[in-house]
Amino acid sequence: MAFLVLGLILLVLKLAGVDPVAQWSWWWVLGPFALAALWWLWSDLSGRTKRLAMQADAQRKADRLNESKKRLQGINK
Repeated sequence: MAFLVLGLILLVLKLAGVDPVAQWSWWWVLGPFALAALWWLWSDLSGRTKRLAMQADAQRKADRLNESKKRLQGINK
């Protein structure tokens, strides 16, 4: 995500004509977009994306379970 934000900032600065970015080659300005694409490709191929999604699902499930336990304890009092 950082590469994407950096690329957008550099793109806006280049199109607005702000020095020194306006003087840079387009390769330097568009480079962060290529790095972002490589990062996403690596993340998907390595299984990192799926692993993070599974962890988030497990956390939501645990939160739901804990909330249900709290509600049941409240009813029994």
